[in-house]
Amino acid sequence: MSYQMADLLQLVVSEGAADLHIRVGIPPVVRVHGILQRVEGPALRPEDTEELMRSITSEDHVQQIREKGGADFGFAFGELARFRVSAFKERGNFALVLRQIPSKLLTMEQIGIPPSVRDLIYKPRGLVLVTGPTGSGKTTTLASLINILNEERDEAHIITVEDPIEYYHKHKKAVVTQREVNIDVPSFAEAIRRALRQDPDIILVGELRDLETMDAAITAAETGHLVFGTLHTTGAAKTIDRIVNAFPQNQQEQIRIQLSTVLQAVISQLLIPRHDKPGRVAVFEIMVNTPSVAALIRDNKTFRIQSDIQTGAKWGMVTLDSFLLEKYEAGMIAEEEVITKAQDPTTILMKLQEMKAARAAAEANVKR
Repeated sequence: MSYQMADLLQLVVSEGAADLHIRVGIPPVVRVHGILQRVEGPALRPEDTEELMRSITSEDHVQQIREKGGADFGFAFGELARFRVSAFKERGNFALVLRQIPSKLLTMEQIGIPPSVRDLIYKPRGLVLVTGPTGSGKTTTLASLINILNEERDEAHIITVEDPIEYYHKHKKAVVTQREVNIDVPSFAEAIRRALRQDPDIILVGELRDLETMDAAITAAETGHLVFGTLHTTGAAKTIDRIVNAFPQNQQEQIRIQLSTVLQAVISQLLIPRHDKPGRVAVFEIMVNTPSVAALIRDNKTFRIQSDIQTGAKWGMVTLDSFLLEKYEAGMIAEEEVITKAQDPTTILMKLQEMKAARAAAEANVKR
């Protein structure tokens, strides 16, 4: 075989790649700054992908892939990096996607998280949701927030439930318990229920992926704990609707009432390719649950939440569109990224035209 897994992982680390794709029929592929690039070399054969897969998996994982079609797990590449792995069958062959997990926890400033978020993580109880599509940096953001709490809250017991564990947190001022689904506990919902008997102050739920987990997370927040969770949604309104609609029709009014009281904030984020240099930049929408927002949730008027975010700067709220414009004005992202990612493209186009006109006028004055 032409490829060794250690060499491919070394390439991922040295290139700063986010992902490694291994498929039959093409050479290995790495994702660098959001762009897929093929490794030079021959296409992989079925026996190649199986050998690469077996070099990092246990026999239990292989059995799971054969029986269920896939297995997810994490592993360490020496001291250099950790990887989150999805191994699966594709057209009868083994395939892999490996996501590199940065070995160093980033600060809020390095990620670009708005300073107002720091206030949210010191709430005594409630539900804080970090949302965004796959690969938008939700896990990195949550790991950063948990690390701050770990460093600064000496009275806190933090319990994380993940599938798989990505960032390892050492005990600092806080005590940190990390449980992995399918290894330490059978499901997210079961882990949350058990956590309530383990003297937690803060609970991190890696993913609110089903009704049972959502229900358990809301209950934990109601009973006096600070709960962090993630959802694959974009924007506060869609996030709230996603949770409510996961429940049967006859429970939805009750869930809206519960959410209106326990929800502290929704932090939505995207990662966008940088225009000024290689890399990506995070952009955010922050919704804080004010009495006005709580009333909109309770009354099933989430479509009006966006206007509250637009006028909620004094509570630390920020719209995605204003964040996009700020990064564009700083020269960090391209105009087309602003337009394609904006929640209100029509208004964004008008503001971009205004910014261009103001810039042209300023340049004309300089020339005079």
